Amino acid sequence: MVSGRRHLEKRKGLLSNELVMRDNTDQIFGIRATIEAIRSGKEINKVLIRKGLKGELFHELYEEVKEHQIPFQIVPAERFNKISNKNHQGVITLVSPITYYQLEDILPGIFESGKIPFLLMLDKVNDVRNFGAIARTAECSGVDAIIISAKGSASINADAVKTSAGALHHIPVCREKDLKKTIHLLQESGIVVMAATEKAEDLYFKKDLTVPLAVMMGSEEKGIAWDYLRLTDGSLSIPINGNIESLNVSAATAILCYEVVRQRIQ
Repeated sequence: MVSGRRHLEKRKGLLSNELVMRDNTDQIFGIRATIEAIRSGKEINKVLIRKGLKGELFHELYEEVKEHQIPFQIVPAERFNKISNKNHQGVITLVSPITYYQLEDILPGIFESGKIPFLLMLDKVNDVRNFGAIARTAECSGVDAIIISAKGSASINADAVKTSAGALHHIPVCREKDLKKTIHLLQESGIVVMAATEKAEDLYFKKDLTVPLAVMMGSEEKGIAWDYLRLTDGSLSIPINGNIESLNVSAATAILCYEVVRQRIQ
């Protein structure tokens, strides 16, 4: 098995008008069209469903969404009708421009490559441009994969790809249903999981980051959820000497990623 990074090489050159246009090419309208998209294996960010939708065909769609663990959102009718004037039948599907991976499928290849694993885990980082900037830094600093939650994360759309300067076509993104299980999987695989939080007593540059590592970052609004913090192997903080209490999450990620690079080069 090859590493996740090498596994993506075969996808080079797939950037097309479907991925870069800011029109309806990244959306699917209608129940049957969405069902067929799911069954064909198309990568989907989220399914928007108008509240109150019923019927046999809707039930069929709902079963497909649950079976494939696709994020969905129930939207009030008055709000839903403002999203698009297309013939949507109460369902709008947001298509992803990238392929998502499962962590357990790429971890063995990372170890087999001889590289010390370095992964980035994001807890509800939901700003698209922040996510794109993080992906760009992650790719440049040699991160092997970005792990996100299936719920509450930024939709990886054309804006995210553009902000990442194309990095999202070169670094695997693992969309996981349960980050608790993901943390356990990483730890069972010999990877140390460190949480970045302003509540940490230890400064980031005093930690040994040369070990097999996963760094977890939280959203700017809520940080990392306590349920995840208590499962990690430790925490690290970035000193703040000014009047503003915290850094932008993409800036904080860049600092930590390049501290890993610095320590591993030494």
